[in-house]
Amino acid sequence: MEKNMKDTIVLYPSPFIGHIVSMVELAKLIVLHHSHCFSITVILTTGLFDTPAVTSYIDHISQTIPSINFHRFPPLSNPPSLQPSPTRHPVAIIYKFIRLNNPNFLNTLQTISCNSSIAAIVIDFFCNGAFDVAANLNIPLYYYCTSGASALALFLHMPTIHNQTDKSIEDLGNTVLHFPGLPTILASQMPMSTRNRNNGAYNELLEMAINLPKSRGIITNTFAALDSRAIKAIAKGDCTPSVVLPMVFYIGPLIAEPRDQSDGSDCLSWLGGQPSRSVVFLCFGSGGEFTAEQIQEIALGLERSGQRFLWVVRSPPEIDDSWVPSSDSDDFDLEALMPEGFLDRIRDRGAAELEQDCDAMEKARTPFDVQDEDEIAQIMEVDSPSSLSIDGKKGSWFSQVV
Repeated sequence: MEKNMKDTIVLYPSPFIGHIVSMVELAKLIVLHHSHCFSITVILTTGLFDTPAVTSYIDHISQTIPSINFHRFPPLSNPPSLQPSPTRHPVAIIYKFIRLNNPNFLNTLQTISCNSSIAAIVIDFFCNGAFDVAANLNIPLYYYCTSGASALALFLHMPTIHNQTDKSIEDLGNTVLHFPGLPTILASQMPMSTRNRNNGAYNELLEMAINLPKSRGIITNTFAALDSRAIKAIAKGDCTPSVVLPMVFYIGPLIAEPRDQSDGSDCLSWLGGQPSRSVVFLCFGSGGEFTAEQIQEIALGLERSGQRFLWVVRSPPEIDDSWVPSSDSDDFDLEALMPEGFLDRIRDRGAAELEQDCDAMEKARTPFDVQDEDEIAQIMEVDSPSSLSIDGKKGSWFSQVV
């Protein structure tokens, strides 16, 4: 069979819509600049976490950008239960789900290799279980961090914190933890998935953190003007005192274009009338669901802060312990969900929008001018996110793949 003239870059996002969209934006970036060199295949799992929103989005991209190929795994015969428990954190379930798909992943890579050489694999942080598959095949592997440099700095320093004590973080009480590039944080305020070192979630995150320096590189959806403190700490090696990091590439902001190009959103009209850099944007992602009680607490906190804000509100889960992203819903009453009179009291300095209006929200996140990024990068004495040094030359992360 005749070989494809182009090498293939395989992208493997975790199955949440926000992570898939971000990875597809990376695919678009590769197609824009390197379509003459590479073909792109985005791998998708099947079963757990599937939602109509994901299916609709993939169909839309397939029709509008046919140069991005999608390959879905067959469903697992015995998928893990989604029901979390005191001994099984949701994060552990995600990692287990990805690890159980390793045979599908290997089979897909072998199929692609029949017609094309695989130049590189880019995996989501949650897809760490695929690391050994790529390593055994000797294929260059990159990690993609959708959450920015601050989250990356925390994960990179996690093995150092782990080696400093034999106690779980939950047993450290109000001990102050120091993560380079981040504000100090109390042990009691760390994410639940990191608190118990005997929990599967903690061990999965720790293994991912240990594997990061072993990769060919780390790609991060951020930019210097947003994450300057964390980027500087990572560049100086403060987050990884005992290991040498591969190249870290700051390629953001990667933002999806809204399907509806109209400017009819009230929130954008309101935002356009606010002073520059005066508004706090609250959006907790596809997995960031809160109970009705928690939503009311956030609302009261915003009201008492006196701060201008723009808040993307999701409908509460049907059951309080649900962590699986709910299906899109247009039928919940935003005013009834908020404290009585809240929307009237904050009307001049705040805006709360239902999640289904998020397409319009994307327009509110305008990228910083590249000149600003270069200027900040020069001040910080780190490479510009749009032009990183590789072997003494200027170029993008793709230069490593070629």
